[in-house]
Amino acid sequence: MTKQIDLEAEIQRLLAEHDRVAEQGVTVQRRENVLVLSGEVESEHRRDEICRQITARYPDLEIACDIGITRTHAPDEVEEIS
Repeated sequence: MTKQIDLEAEIQRLLAEHDRVAEQGVTVQRRENVLVLSGEVESEHRRDEICRQITARYPDLEIACDIGITRTHAPDEVEEIS
């Protein structure tokens, strides 16, 4: 159990300190044999870079990249409320 927590903390640190990532809004959780990255980032490119960096650093781990994209611009359409 401690080893899993250490791995999660190590990956959180990598996400926060890596010069190409520097992301603190992504969480890391172990679910059975899968490491799940979740949260929201500003673009698909950023999400893909995060997943690429983690996969490259930990090639033997199964990674699920469940990171959403935060809308950073005004909506393109009117939201209808009923």
